[in-house]
Parts: sequence; C-alpha cells; structure tokens
Amino acid sequence: MNTIEEQLWDYIDGTLNETEQKAIEEKIGSDPKVKAQYDELLKLNLAFGELDLDDPSMSFSRNVMEHVMAAPAPVAMKTKVDKKIIYSIGGFFVLSLLSLLTYVFYKADLTVPKFDLNVNFDFKLDKYITPTVLYSFLFIDLVIGLVFLDQFLRKKAHK
Repeated sequence: MNTIEEQLWDYIDGTLNETEQKAIEEKIGSDPKVKAQYDELLKLNLAFGELDLDDPSMSFSRNVMEHVMAAPAPVAMKTKVDKKIIYSIGGFFVLSLLSLLTYVFYKADLTVPKFDLNVNFDFKLDKYITPTVLYSFLFIDLVIGLVFLDQFLRKKAHK
C-alpha cells in the first residue's frame, strides 16, 4: 500500500486527526485520481460491511483439536556431521596458530635490555595534596557512602 491509500483508509475509518482530515479532503477535492481512488475504497468498504460472517459449527474447535492431537508430533531433525571434517578444520586452525607463533618467536629479538633502577623517593606531598583535592576526595566518599546507605535501607525496607 502506498501512503495515500493508507491515508484514505484512515480517512474512511475516521482515525485521522482534524488537520490530517482536512488535508485529505483537500486532496480528494483537488486531485481527480485521488477522488477516483477514494470512491473505489468507499465502495469496497461498503461491500465489506454488507458481508455476513459465517459462524463456525459448535463442534468446530473440538474437531480441530482432535485433528491436531491425531497428527504425529514433529521430530527434531538430527543430522550427523562427520567428525573427520570437524577435526580437519580444528587441525587447520591449530597448525595456523602454531606456525604464526613459531614465526613470531623466530623473528623476535629475545635480548633483555640492561635494567637500571634509579628511583627518586623524595616526594613532596604538599605539591599534590591541596585542600581542594582533599575536599573533593571527601565529597566523593560522602556521595558514595550515601548511595550505599540508600541501597542498604531500601533492601531493609523491602524485607
């Protein structure tokens, strides 16, 4: 369905709001193709309204359920995969990884550089711990503590 046809069905059903309804009325009045399509849909809607729905017989659902019960239950389809195929695919990947690892070790430079340990233990904490940092740290701890307290009290209230 195109959008104009959907809009015409909605117009016929009366499910459009006022602005959309006015826009469709203008399209019907101005475009003869839309008018012809509207007339056809209106006739079709009237034809649908005249149809009588047939009621199923009283034993319809019982007959259907008996038929469903009589049908054999579907069996899960089991396919057998040859294990040689699985082993060959796994072997291919294992050999590929081993060859890649061998190449990496062959090309790698395994010399250990000279290790020099010169560590300066002269820290000036006044430079890093300022009152702003300390207050920020305490504020964040307070917020986290309040969140945990809220969770604890909610769990206790639910019990």
